[in-house]
Amino acid sequence: MTIKQALNKGMIMLKSGNIDSPKLKARLLLQFVLSKKREQLIIYDNQEITVAQEKAYMQNLEKLLRGIPLQHITNSQEFMKMNFFVNSDVLIPRPDTEVLVEEVIKLAKKFKNPTVLDLCTGSGAIAVSVAKYVPNCKVYASDISKKALEVAKINAKNNEVIDKIEFIESDLFQKMEGMKFDIIVSNPPYIRTDIIKTLDAEVQKEPRIALDGGIDGLEFYKRITEEAYEHLKFDSYLCLEIGYDQKIDVIEVIENAKCYQGTYCKKDLYGNDRILVTMVQ
Repeated sequence: MTIKQALNKGMIMLKSGNIDSPKLKARLLLQFVLSKKREQLIIYDNQEITVAQEKAYMQNLEKLLRGIPLQHITNSQEFMKMNFFVNSDVLIPRPDTEVLVEEVIKLAKKFKNPTVLDLCTGSGAIAVSVAKYVPNCKVYASDISKKALEVAKINAKNNEVIDKIEFIESDLFQKMEGMKFDIIVSNPPYIRTDIIKTLDAEVQKEPRIALDGGIDGLEFYKRITEEAYEHLKFDSYLCLEIGYDQKIDVIEVIENAKCYQGTYCKKDLYGNDRILVTMVQ
C-alpha cells in the first residue's frame, strides 16, 4: 500500500464513520504513524509503507472510529505555537482558549514582575504559555488532579519554562493560604452536568472532572469569584474562560461577589463570547 492509497482508505473509513474532518485526521494520523511531515507525504505519496506501518495505521483509525480523540492517540496538540503533550488525564487545549491566554499575556506585561496563578491548569497550556511569553513572571499552576499536574510538568519541561512555574496540588485555593497574585486565570469546568452525555463521543473521552461545572454549569465560577478576592493584590485581574452562552450568568456571579469592577468580555475567533476579565482595585 502506498502513502496515497493509505490516505484515501483512511479518509473513506473516517467519512463512513461520520468522523469530523476525515481528510485532515487521516493525514495527521498517517504523519504520526510514519513520523513524517505533511510535505513528505505529498512528495513521496507513491512510496510504499511497510506491513507494520499499515497495521498500526489501521489500528489507530479504529480507535478514532471508537471515539478516541486523535490527540490521545498522538499525545500531541499545538497551542500558542507550541507543542503540548496530552493524554486522557487532561482536557485537550482548544484554540478558543488562546484568546484567554493572549489577554492574560497583555495584562501581565503591565506589571514589572507579575505573579500569575492558573487555576485548574490541566495540561498546563495556560501556565506554560504565560511563562513562555511574559518575561520576568512567576507562574503558579494548580490542579486538584495529581495526574494532570504530572502532564503539566512534562509540558513545562518540554517548552523550557519549568524553572518559572511552581505546581500546587490543590482544590482551588485550599492550599494557598496567604498567597496573593497580580492575575488569577482559569478555564474551569463549565459544562452543565446534564449536557455532558449529549456531547460528541470524543469530548466524552476527556476527563469528566475537567468538564463538569455542576447542575447549572456555574459551580466553579461561584467558588472562584468568592475566594479569589482574598488572593488578589491591589489593581489586579481575574480572567475566566466561559461557555458561549454563559456571559450574562457569569457576570451576575461576579457582580454578586461585590468585590470586582470594570468587568469586560472578549469574543473568540468564531464570534462567541469567550472570556470575562474583572478587576480588584
